[in-house]
Amino acid sequence: MKLPFSIKEKQKNPKKTKKIKVRTIGKRKKSVLFLWILLLSSLAFGIYKNFTAIDQHTIHEREIIESRIQDTTAIESFTRNFVTDYYSWENETEALEERTEKLKDYLTEELQALNSDMIREDIPTSSTVKDINIWSITEETENTFSVIYSVQQEIMEDKDSSLTSSTYRIVLYQDEQKNLVITQNPTLWNKPEKSNFTPEQVESDGTVESETAEEVMEFLVTFFSSYPTATNQELAYYVKNNALPAIEKDYTFSELVNPVFQEQDNQIKVWVTVKYLDNTTKATQLSQYDLTLEKDSNWMVVE
Repeated sequence: MKLPFSIKEKQKNPKKTKKIKVRTIGKRKKSVLFLWILLLSSLAFGIYKNFTAIDQHTIHEREIIESRIQDTTAIESFTRNFVTDYYSWENETEALEERTEKLKDYLTEELQALNSDMIREDIPTSSTVKDINIWSITEETENTFSVIYSVQQEIMEDKDSSLTSSTYRIVLYQDEQKNLVITQNPTLWNKPEKSNFTPEQVESDGTVESETAEEVMEFLVTFFSSYPTATNQELAYYVKNNALPAIEKDYTFSELVNPVFQEQDNQIKVWVTVKYLDNTTKATQLSQYDLTLEKDSNWMVVE
């Protein structure tokens, strides 16, 4: 029997699938942390490299300075030997030939040829080097140095003699084996003259009381009276930190000349000239000192 209506089956609505939330834990934070670590590492590496570079640069500079000091000594000795041979001659053929041979040890072949007629065979004079002064040694370019020097000669002509002094400049080349050769002939030059510089005069500024000044004067007289002959052990009663060396010479104290006192940071600064008699030469010796005194149980020279 058919029913007048049909029964529809109740359709089940499919359950909505819940979206699963995926949480990214610390992705951004990890990136930031990584970048900070990278930045700090780069900074630390940069600082390390900088200090390393400074250390290496300092060592490099020190090596260059030490090398130059050694080179300067060699150049000075080479120059002195050259000057002695170059400015010495006798008016005899054999002596002149010997001089020419000696100059081969110093000059390039070109300069040897240039100097071949410097001292002619009939020259009426003979010369002896009496004194040499080296005024400066300057590195002009790599391995090339200029030297300014003065030479004093005694010139003999017949039975007459005279002294003459002149200043010259030469240029030398030094190879990797430290060998030297003169590449520019002695050229007339000028020597350093006295400077017009006048140092500023120090004066007492009234910071030291008269009683303290008397104490300091008494200490200085006592100290400088015994200083010339004092041993290191004896100096320890007056001097700290090896501020003054033992000299152990036969001098007799005479007086203090123009002492100047100033108080600075609970210390007394002293500028003084000390007059001594040198018992060996019988001459007066004037020594100038710039001292710092400090009082503990008694006055001491600390600097």
